Amino acid sequence: MEWVLFVSQLLNGLQLGVLLFLLAAGLTLVFGIMDFVNLAHGSLYMMGAYFCVTLNPLLGSFPLAVLVAVVLTFILGIAVELVVSRHLYQRDHLDQVLATFGLILFFNGAVHLIWGPEGNPIALPEYLNGRFILPAGIEIPTFRVAIIATGLAVAAGLIWLVTMTRMGMLIRAGASNRRMAGALGVDIKKLFTLVFALGAAMAGLAGMMVTPITEANIGMGDDILIVAFVVIIIGGIGSIRGAFIAALIVGMIDVMGRSYLDGFMKLFLDNQSAETASPALSAMAIYILMAGILYFRPRGLFPPRHR
Repeated sequence: MEWVLFVSQLLNGLQLGVLLFLLAAGLTLVFGIMDFVNLAHGSLYMMGAYFCVTLNPLLGSFPLAVLVAVVLTFILGIAVELVVSRHLYQRDHLDQVLATFGLILFFNGAVHLIWGPEGNPIALPEYLNGRFILPAGIEIPTFRVAIIATGLAVAAGLIWLVTMTRMGMLIRAGASNRRMAGALGVDIKKLFTLVFALGAAMAGLAGMMVTPITEANIGMGDDILIVAFVVIIIGGIGSIRGAFIAALIVGMIDVMGRSYLDGFMKLFLDNQSAETASPALSAMAIYILMAGILYFRPRGLFPPRHR
């Protein structure tokens, strides 16, 4: 039935949206607060996936492997910030782009050396391999439900952290005016390290969540990083709420475009032309949306009030 397929695609779009949010939230914090362009954010997404691939058979528990891998990715984020990023904050964006592109090459080479060139899957436990049966016979894999629940829980926790806690107050103060926050006693260096590591952990978590569906492979974060940049531009750079809403919008448009654009195009074009044009248009849809939003709202849909 058509509406059953439609609901299934909505759930798939929601799943993609929460995965994009996990990646984009850290990116918008780093870019929005630190004014730092980190092209290696996708590499941290990849490293989280490979940490989980290694830990899952060793620990014998996928949730425990995810928990430990998140901690390891957080520590890796601290190391990257201390060794590389900290020395680039006062440099222009071109230097940051070049340096973090070098990190991409470094991490890809390290993964090739340690784990090899082949993809590495993660075997899920039985309780995550089943299916939820929704009303009207709609089936959704249990693990996809777990992805959605995890993403929504992280989104709620992050919004609470940024808006309701002292740490969030310091983060907002650093985003609003770094020099003034530093003059008032905020340790900007420690704040930047924490924000960078938090972003790394969320990116790594996204990689862990997607690996059982696809697999961990070299360069897996490079393509999705482009989409994450689209998300934070649409939502407003530095806005967690904007990143969340924009991620859901982009996820829905991507999934629905790939599912239904072909049929829509056939209303206006012959079958061959529609089948040729629809994949290209569906791939372009989120970029067309970004261009339109930037035309009417140059700061994004939900820009931070302080920016």
